[in-house]
Amino acid sequence: MKYLNMFLMVTLLLVFSLTANAGEELEVTVSAAISLKDAFEKIGKLFEDSHKGAKVIFNFGASGTLARQIEGGAPVDVFAPAAQKDMDDIEGKGLIAYGTRVNFAGNSVVLIVPASDNVKVTSFDGLKSEKVKKVAIGNPKTVPAGRYATKVLNFYKALPAINDKLILAENVRQVLDYVAKGEVEAGVVYLTDTVVRANEVKTVSTATEESHKPIVYPIALIKGAKNEKISNEFIKTVVSKAGRDILKSYGFKTLK
Repeated sequence: MKYLNMFLMVTLLLVFSLTANAGEELEVTVSAAISLKDAFEKIGKLFEDSHKGAKVIFNFGASGTLARQIEGGAPVDVFAPAAQKDMDDIEGKGLIAYGTRVNFAGNSVVLIVPASDNVKVTSFDGLKSEKVKKVAIGNPKTVPAGRYATKVLNFYKALPAINDKLILAENVRQVLDYVAKGEVEAGVVYLTDTVVRANEVKTVSTATEESHKPIVYPIALIKGAKNEKISNEFIKTVVSKAGRDILKSYGFKTLK
């Protein structure tokens, strides 16, 4: 009986171990630009529903910050920044799996104001008005939307005139939050950000494509990803027709 009990205990431990390992093998950790949050959460649900036992763990934030985390050894399987530069940085350091990088979506830069706009800003040039005290953009050092915003503001000759008005946010969704709450008179975000808080902000101007480089989102598998097979399946879901349809529903431009 003693040996039987020991045998059963060992068997149970083995079963639990195999079950835990199987679960871990179906986990995908995705670091993605925060502008992708709503679309990716929906794609993640689609992926989990179509891959039995799979679980997607998202880490959303500023693309530059996410890239630094990966460089520091963060356990990430898939990376999807909002700019080519951040993917270029980690690819240049040999951190993405060969042949897995693909561009999957595009975006536009827009100027937004609170829904109850009392200042009546209607253009990027209008930011120079004395009535405009604060303008929010992402921090250009770590936020791609902030870098695009700087390019756009320079194009429209709003810089350096509004330098003292700029409020630098940690990510593009913080810019959106500042504007929605009326804490600033205006902000520069992606078109897709306005979709999630359409009742709280107004888009007053869309930057011409000539004002900045094309906004293209890449996605890739991180070299040494813990769960390579299931992570590649997630990437396939993102670029699939169903994935593109979800992205399009949130205002992203789909790429051929």
